[in-house]
Amino acid sequence: MDNSKVYAELLTNLGEDIQRDGLLKTPTRAAKAMEFLTKGYDEKLEDIVNNAVFDSENDQMVIVKDIEMYSLCEHHLLPFVGKAHIAYLPKGKVIGLSKLARITDMYARRLQIQENLTKQIAEAVQEVTGARGVGVVLEAQHFCMMMRGVQKQNSSTISSMMLGTFREDQRTREEFLNLISKS
Repeated sequence: MDNSKVYAELLTNLGEDIQRDGLLKTPTRAAKAMEFLTKGYDEKLEDIVNNAVFDSENDQMVIVKDIEMYSLCEHHLLPFVGKAHIAYLPKGKVIGLSKLARITDMYARRLQIQENLTKQIAEAVQEVTGARGVGVVLEAQHFCMMMRGVQKQNSSTISSMMLGTFREDQRTREEFLNLISKS
């Protein structure tokens, strides 16, 4: 299906003249942008990880924090942007660090709500590493709250998902939360 026609109709329904200079190629550009912003639907976890899980004797916490994250709210199709912090406790295997960012992107590049995105990332890291525990915290600003509705530009949302040891052991959870709160 040619999604540019959908955008042309949308712009026309807004009262725009899609033949004016600034909008001539907008339907095509908007369709390509939406394809990019939702490319996570076409990606698979095993392809993203690409066998980058390695044997390791390390059993100490691994954290990648401040992973830039961009997604679209499934309710309004408006962006939410922020940071992901991911930790895991290895059990014989470690994952290439960039794969944590790629996993985040794969799920973020779908129509989402932050709560589900947090859970999907945590469960994916658990699945591919077999870790003793996984912790994920997302901090984001939602344009659906900033640009419309309550219009609160300085609000942010924090969500977390703790699996395994991160859920069961308060000290492990606190160590993770303390480490990601340091600048």
